[in-house]
Amino acid sequence: MNKFNLKFIFKTLGFLLIIESMFMMVSTVVSFYFQEQCSDWLLLSGVITIISGVFLRIIGTEHYEKPIGKRESFLVVALCWVVMSAFGMLPYYFSGVIPNVSDAFFETMSGFTTTGSTIILDIDSVPKGLLFWRSLTQWIGGIGIIVFALAFLPMIGGNASVLYDAETTGIVHERFRPRVAQIAKRIWGTYIAITVILCILLFLGPMNLFDSICHSLATLSTGGYSTKQASIAYWNSPYLEYVISVFMFIGGTNFALIFFLFKGKPQRLLKDEEFRWYGVICLIFIALISSCLIMSGQIKDVEYALRTSLFQVTSVITTTGFATVDYMNWGAFYTLSICLLMLFCACAGSTSGGVKIVRIIILCKNAVNEFKRQVHPNAILPVRLNGNVIPIEIVTKILAFIFLYLAILVVSFLVLSFTGMGFEESVGSAISCMGNVGPGLGSVGPSGHFADVPTFSKWYLCFLMMTGRLELFTVLSLFMPAFWKR
Repeated sequence: MNKFNLKFIFKTLGFLLIIESMFMMVSTVVSFYFQEQCSDWLLLSGVITIISGVFLRIIGTEHYEKPIGKRESFLVVALCWVVMSAFGMLPYYFSGVIPNVSDAFFETMSGFTTTGSTIILDIDSVPKGLLFWRSLTQWIGGIGIIVFALAFLPMIGGNASVLYDAETTGIVHERFRPRVAQIAKRIWGTYIAITVILCILLFLGPMNLFDSICHSLATLSTGGYSTKQASIAYWNSPYLEYVISVFMFIGGTNFALIFFLFKGKPQRLLKDEEFRWYGVICLIFIALISSCLIMSGQIKDVEYALRTSLFQVTSVITTTGFATVDYMNWGAFYTLSICLLMLFCACAGSTSGGVKIVRIIILCKNAVNEFKRQVHPNAILPVRLNGNVIPIEIVTKILAFIFLYLAILVVSFLVLSFTGMGFEESVGSAISCMGNVGPGLGSVGPSGHFADVPTFSKWYLCFLMMTGRLELFTVLSLFMPAFWKR
């Protein structure tokens, strides 16, 4: 077996834990401000995390060889999500809000992967310091833990590129020309700026400052954790629903293209095929669902039907998971439509999960080319995206990705049903957690929760969340015997 560079792995994980402890300290300040007892537990969690981070950092101080290969990068990226979640659950566990390790880890992994599935039965009674930490985990995980580290800590050096590629989503990465650390800074700068804008807009509505901050963190990260049990429906505000819908849509857009929009180059965004498909798919489903709701008589107010459809379609396709209604009550047609959106999801390079629309585009174009080859067998018909030829290796990788994605879902249906979950719950929770959506079907739907899910199923769903967030190959490679050999 080829020896791994453990020094590099320890050093990177140590830095990440130090970063996490700093965010815990911010949550501690919030808790102190509201004079809550959980502030002591947040502080203790932060201290344990920073001590552990410094210890790993010291272990990894010895010089390591460069460059770091894909094996180390895959292992570091996978481990960072597990380790961050393991330490991130401490405030829930120590405070007694979630006294069970399985539940606390599930809630934290759901936060960092921006899934938004929850086991908390009464969110309104949770201390504000923990609610802030809960939203903060989603904001950190939205763009990516490693991407955050690359932006603010020049610790990786020449190894930044392999870590960036192992964590970021999509089939090809939009490059800005400068080095990866500079890319990460620009992405996070854009991310922070939009978060601040959204927070101000929410505060101008019926939300107070605390709720505005938490929901801006959870919206742009397409995470969906709310500070209220009723989610956005608590405020019953058309203004909030429209504002959040717009920013959920932004969260589902490639942030590299949004950066160019801020730089005064909107043509980069408008000419992007994936973005155009994303917009068209949203419009089609909004029009379809709202029309059916009106014609069936379930909703008679046209504006309310359009607004509700806009919010739910945007929430699901961007994998945010906020809710204003329970779509399970609409009927089978609407439930199936929602499940289809859970599979599509939004753009590569965004904070959303799922298959990503760019893969659907390439598969559709490849299928059309296959029909053309039936008539013209000698024709050379490459797949093009934004005018550029997509290499056959990428098309093959996408086919493998889709096959694995569907195969894992089928296996997950069987595994979850074997543990005692119902059919709707098994299907809905597998699709939801794999796509980092949040709400599923049945008792784990928009008005439900994951508290009653069997313990084994919770750990399995945590695995699905991380696998889906890191787009299969990074995690599944660790289970291949060849990964551990020379």
